[in-house]
Amino acid sequence: MRSTVAACSPQLSLAERFRSARRLTLSLCDPLTPEDMMVQSCPEASPAKWHLAHTAWFFESFVLREFLPGYRVFNTDFAWLFNSYYQSFAAFPEKRLRSSFSRPALEEILHFRRHVDEGIDRLLEGNPPAEALTRIELGVNHEEQHQELLLTDMLHALFTNPLRPAYLAGAGAAKAAGVAVGRSFIDFEGELREVGHTGEGFCFDNEMPRHRVWLEPYSLANRLVTCGEFAQFIAEGGYKRAEFWLSAGWDAVQNHGWRAPLYWDEDETGWRVFTLRGEQSLAAVANVPVSHVSYFEADAYARWAGRRLATEFEWEAAAEGRLLTGNLLDSQKLMPAAAEWTQTQGPAQLFGDCWEWTGSAYLGYPGFHPLSGSLGEYNGKFMSGQMVLRGGSCVTPPAHIRGSYRNFFSPETRWQFSGIRLAS
Repeated sequence: MRSTVAACSPQLSLAERFRSARRLTLSLCDPLTPEDMMVQSCPEASPAKWHLAHTAWFFESFVLREFLPGYRVFNTDFAWLFNSYYQSFAAFPEKRLRSSFSRPALEEILHFRRHVDEGIDRLLEGNPPAEALTRIELGVNHEEQHQELLLTDMLHALFTNPLRPAYLAGAGAAKAAGVAVGRSFIDFEGELREVGHTGEGFCFDNEMPRHRVWLEPYSLANRLVTCGEFAQFIAEGGYKRAEFWLSAGWDAVQNHGWRAPLYWDEDETGWRVFTLRGEQSLAAVANVPVSHVSYFEADAYARWAGRRLATEFEWEAAAEGRLLTGNLLDSQKLMPAAAEWTQTQGPAQLFGDCWEWTGSAYLGYPGFHPLSGSLGEYNGKFMSGQMVLRGGSCVTPPAHIRGSYRNFFSPETRWQFSGIRLAS
């Protein structure tokens, strides 16, 4: 992880970013009941209450305990109870059991957050060492990751509720629908490129060091694959034809009974798609990017279409220098939206809408070194059996994304806002 702060009043600017992130996490819980916040509907997900506690745990564990003189730990049991996966820090309960944490109560978790916030405020009011500032910035980015996870997890929780309640009803779905934009391909020259984080500002350790890669000439689709286009894949037997699937992907189709993306249901009226804005007919979202597909489904669709997925470096080269704008969390759509594109703008939807599966395995860059101590477990230990996704989604905070950002999940993962861009 690399970070710099402004030379003029760095504590002030960092304090504002910290407080803003902490407020946003709480505001994302406003539509939820205490009962909603206890649900853990799949092993990959966590209850919203746990997200509130874990993000406070991060600041207490890696900042306040080390850098604030006289800091009083809120509850000694929280050090292990809300640890996620940091083996070298403390023991932790099995992830699948997080929904059983009826105690501590929600009010105590909120008290914990206030206690931690007050501690960070006191630390920033003094003259904290550079390492403390670096870790606070890491903690803010960690909290932004959990804001996205909180919404992703709640979508799954509400989908498993027989009533299929919306997280937030309103006009977001209508705004997302849009009109059809034809699919075309934009050519990029082959060349020697530098990839990885560059310039000032925050990045995670897995985005470094910057290094050179050779790219052969390639093309990228001008937009993401839509729900209507993916429905054609289903209609033509895409989930029944083994020739389109990697061996492990075909096994996943058989073992899990996949026949459509996650959150798609079919009844006598046709396919319906569940979103944070509630259930939508396929016709209403036909021009919206298909989401919640696994790497295996993305790869199979690309083969069916006679194309492939881009490598992460092809994607990064196409995104370099482009504005970090798109359908992100601040749009408040809370679901992918139809593309808005003109030829002169290059590829649309590079940022926001859906994380884009790439054909690249998640590995360390040449010369990669994880952070020292327990924080070294943040990214590096997952560099096995994962695939890289790029670009952010409709629930990614806008301050959190950049062209070098590397997300990663196992190839069977479907509960994330993950989509498809074709390449050739």
